[in-house]
Amino acid sequence: MRRVVIVLVVVLATLCGCVAALATFSLERRLDVGTVRLSVDPGHEGALDLYVPLVDWGVRFPGVRAPARVNVDVRSVDRRAVAELAESGRLNAAGVRSQARDALAYFLRLAIVVSALCGLTLGMLVALAVRGGAGPRLRFTLLTTLATALVAAAALAVLLPPRSHIGSPQYYANGPEVPTALRALQSLGASAQTLDEEIDEQLVGIARFVSAPAGRARLGSGLPRLTVASDLHNNVIALPALERAARGGLLLLAGDLTDRGSPVEQRLVLRVARAGTRLVFVAGNHDSDVLERKLARAGAIVLTRNGRLRDDGTTDGTVIQRVAGLRIAGYDDPLKRLARERYRDHGAEQAPEEQQRFADWLAPLLGQVDIVMVHSPRLARLAVESLREAPPTSPLLLVQGHTHEQSLEQIELLTLLNPGSVGGGGTGKLAEADGDIGLARVTYTSQPAFLPRAADLVQIDPGDGEAQARRSRLDADPAGSQPSPGG
Repeated sequence: MRRVVIVLVVVLATLCGCVAALATFSLERRLDVGTVRLSVDPGHEGALDLYVPLVDWGVRFPGVRAPARVNVDVRSVDRRAVAELAESGRLNAAGVRSQARDALAYFLRLAIVVSALCGLTLGMLVALAVRGGAGPRLRFTLLTTLATALVAAAALAVLLPPRSHIGSPQYYANGPEVPTALRALQSLGASAQTLDEEIDEQLVGIARFVSAPAGRARLGSGLPRLTVASDLHNNVIALPALERAARGGLLLLAGDLTDRGSPVEQRLVLRVARAGTRLVFVAGNHDSDVLERKLARAGAIVLTRNGRLRDDGTTDGTVIQRVAGLRIAGYDDPLKRLARERYRDHGAEQAPEEQQRFADWLAPLLGQVDIVMVHSPRLARLAVESLREAPPTSPLLLVQGHTHEQSLEQIELLTLLNPGSVGGGGTGKLAEADGDIGLARVTYTSQPAFLPRAADLVQIDPGDGEAQARRSRLDADPAGSQPSPGG
């Protein structure tokens, strides 16, 4: 009986490793019309699921024999390809289908191999852990593990790929979004300029998450949105794009509005204070105390570790500010430049004692604040490590900047968001490969309590205006996908 139990445990461990790897493995592939993310969601009725967040609808084909859903999520759309479609009314559908078929086949082969290897590894570890005593020989349990992994791989190879002839597609969308999508398709050939303007205005606001027939959590229409930006670095060319994105909502700007915080720079970028319904600002290491005061005088909400900054440079002592129904706190960067030091550069490295001061500042705010803004992820490093071990008990959005790289990470109720550089790293870097304008939009609910629902990471090429947005659901799992760790 002991030997039978050990063999069963080894087999079960191998199968669990296979399923776990299959459920967590994903791959992004670039097609001519955009980028798709491929993944598998075990434990569902077998289907091939195509989901398009940009227009927020999907189609499901019951063509998979395994109890798993093969997901193809359109993560970004090539704006130039859409404009060409608007002008010509034609699309190389055969070429796109061929690319998609090759990408899916490559992903499935790789997923099966990864699944088998992970299952084999876990099974071998369990076999080694239970060896000896009155159990079976190690050689036998290892062979059992290998055989189980091979059988699982063979079963996946037969049952997981969608059948060539699939029918009865099931379309899903959130009520009125279906006729909206159809009208958009019918009008594609009308005017390339109209489509171009529509994408500019609606790129991050058009999508609404939908309910799948299998009971997907619903993201209702009319929810409030806020714009998150950072690191403008004097790039006044990017201000119109920022103003357009922030129109009608709250704007959070996580530092580095300027390069030195000098008076000349301040006059260039002070118009940002009028972007959005309200600007909430926290200083970065390239900002100055004079810039903070001028933004406060212009009507912006300038947050410091000691509360909101007044026009005269003092603070009100209220660390948590209520803005548009949200509880927001901000920590000004210890390395910001000071006028009395002639705007001297203090570098970018955050000392360990400063990291500890931020962690000590944040600890008593947990459970009382919805959004915390801090410019440097290095400054928040100790606090984030602590929150990884003991996540907050209520939703907390931690907004960061400084790195010029977009990222999004969710740790239970903690969301870490970096919108990238809305200035493309500065006017001197616009021609470089990494000079894209980056920002983020967050859809949320504030009643009865704050809950971030979805995040859009947006990138705009300042050269040709090509833009792409990647949406991640924060409160649920749309179409079987997981929030992306980066943009």
